[in-house]
Amino acid sequence: MCRDIPSRVRKIRGGKEMAPMIGLCRQRHTLVLRAFAGRWRACVPSPSPCTKNPVRHGRMHHSLALIALGLLTACSSPQPAADNSAQPRAVTTLPVVIRTATGRHRFDVEVARTEAEQERGLMFRKQLAPDGGMLFPMDPPRTASFWMKNTVIPLDMLFIHTDGSIAFIGANVAPYSREPVSAGVPVAAVLELAGGRAAALGIGEGDRVAWGACAVPGAPSSGDLNFCPGGSD
Repeated sequence: MCRDIPSRVRKIRGGKEMAPMIGLCRQRHTLVLRAFAGRWRACVPSPSPCTKNPVRHGRMHHSLALIALGLLTACSSPQPAADNSAQPRAVTTLPVVIRTATGRHRFDVEVARTEAEQERGLMFRKQLAPDGGMLFPMDPPRTASFWMKNTVIPLDMLFIHTDGSIAFIGANVAPYSREPVSAGVPVAAVLELAGGRAAALGIGEGDRVAWGACAVPGAPSSGDLNFCPGGSD
C-alpha cells in the first residue's frame, strides 16, 4: 500500500515554527509493483494536503505513470510476431475441354461460383493466359447477359447449352463496353476466354464443351462441377 510519512512540528522562539523536521509535508512517492495472476499493478498515492507545489507534484505523478507504463509494457507477455512469410493462396482451376472438328482444346479456368464472384468476373485483370479463362456456372440454367464494365482486356464469351453445345459466341468483346452480350436462351454456363482465342482455335457454335472429371478423368473437382453432357466424349 502507499501512505504518507507521519509529520511532527517543533515550536521554538516565540511560537514560530521552524522548518519541518524530517518527514514534515514530505510525500512518499513509491511505486509498489506486485505480481498478481501474471500482471503488474502500480500503486501511486494521491497528493498530500500539505503539498506546496501542486504543479510539480502533478509532474511527479506523470513521471511515475510513464515509468509504470514502461514496466508494464516490458513485463507483459510477448505477442507472437505476424507471419509475413505466408504466400497468397493459389487459385484453384478447373479443366475445361472443347471438342471441335479439328481436335480437342483444353483450358484451365477459374470458377466464379458465388453471386459476388460472378458480378466481379474478370474485372480489372490486365492479362489472361491463352489457356486460361473463367467459367460461370448457371444453376439452374438461365438466360444470362454479360457486359464489360471495368474489364480492361478483350474477351471471348462462350454461352453453353445444357446439352454441352455452344449456343453463341460473343467474339473479342471490347473492353469497358456496356453493350449487353447474351445468347437469348437459358444456358448451363458461360465461359470467358482471352479475346480472339475461339477464332484462333477454330471454336464455333455447336462445338461440345465439358469440364471437371468429365473433361479430364481423374481431375480433382467437386461433384457439382463435373459437367458431363451427352455426346461430349
